[in-house]
Amino acid sequence: MSTFDVNKVRADFPTLTQKVRGKDLVYLDNAATSHKPKCVIDAVSDFYRNYNSNIHRGVHKLSQIATDKYENARKIIKDFMNADSTEEIIFTKGTTDSMNLFANSFGKAYLKADDEILISHMEHHSNIVPWQILCEDRGCKLKVAPINDKGEIIWEEFEKLITDKTKLISVVHISNSLGTVNPIKKIIDAGHARGIPVMIDGAQSIHHVEIDVKELDCDFFAFSGHKIYGPTGIGVLYGKKKYLNEIPPYQGGGDMILSVSFEKTIYNELPYKFEAGTPNIAGAIGLGEAIRYVSELGIRNIAEYEKELLDYATEQVSAIPGVNIIGTADKKASVLSFVMEAAHPHDVGTMMDMDGVAIRTGHHCTEPVMRRFEVPATSRASFSFYNTKEEIDVLVKSIAKIIDMFS
Repeated sequence: MSTFDVNKVRADFPTLTQKVRGKDLVYLDNAATSHKPKCVIDAVSDFYRNYNSNIHRGVHKLSQIATDKYENARKIIKDFMNADSTEEIIFTKGTTDSMNLFANSFGKAYLKADDEILISHMEHHSNIVPWQILCEDRGCKLKVAPINDKGEIIWEEFEKLITDKTKLISVVHISNSLGTVNPIKKIIDAGHARGIPVMIDGAQSIHHVEIDVKELDCDFFAFSGHKIYGPTGIGVLYGKKKYLNEIPPYQGGGDMILSVSFEKTIYNELPYKFEAGTPNIAGAIGLGEAIRYVSELGIRNIAEYEKELLDYATEQVSAIPGVNIIGTADKKASVLSFVMEAAHPHDVGTMMDMDGVAIRTGHHCTEPVMRRFEVPATSRASFSFYNTKEEIDVLVKSIAKIIDMFS
């Protein structure tokens, strides 16, 4: 039994105290975005109230303060991920932006016609579409590893798809629609045994499990700030320096240059080579504060408590006749997707909102997953360390109520 003090934690999140349609808010849409603790809100507000200024090039006091705070956030993230250097931490708009940056820059430097990129069937659209665009442009081939009925990668098939033509493996760590925790260390080792670099989509793992990029030995890792209790519009692309030094920048403009003439541009050093224009300064500062907050709680403590929530929710929902859970992998994290015989997921989401319960319904930007399980959409409850078993009880009662209504 976890000793995690959820009531103490909940007091840090102002949004959780509100009522929705006269009911206490039960927020179970954390895989889409998380709420923000007061310390993050205050950090963003403090920037705009007291030292709002552009960074790096200003010699005045406000610019110096903003620059120090911005770069300190990068250091916090570097330490949290156990990266070798802050040069390996690139600020982006989020996971999708990171994936597009990576696909364009890595693709230009390393991929050519007939080269193969290996992904899995459970990928988010942001780890599918950029590769499709790249394949159309450069003549590469996208290979997709299948998944079984539990929502797990079929390892024997995955291994078969790694060939001499495979130049990149790019996989999700934790599925946003199934909750499956993929064996990414095993995947990374399999890629490296053939000299293949590996990209990890960590949008759903950065806030649920401990990430040590040295131990994993991944070559690239992407995540979004708003998943880990930080602001929207900010994210990170981690990359090993040996690759970041070789691949070209994704965008051109201010701060990614050392010198510009009409004849030649000399790019800036890492990580600024990939950070064109005025960045989301407040977002980066807020993200640093969010990660500091999560670090103080302890990611292992968080994971232990969230497993209790998921196990409890799975047990309760599984016992309801007419409800089918989609995604039953042996290793899962904080996502419970389900379909009901009595009602379409969109109706389920609408009716639950009347009970103050916020869930996500739809294809969750994983349409191939929906087709694999032959469902048009699912209802998805996703959990955070600020959720409670009592809130899960409200979810279960709402499901039962909907079944009675539609039956």
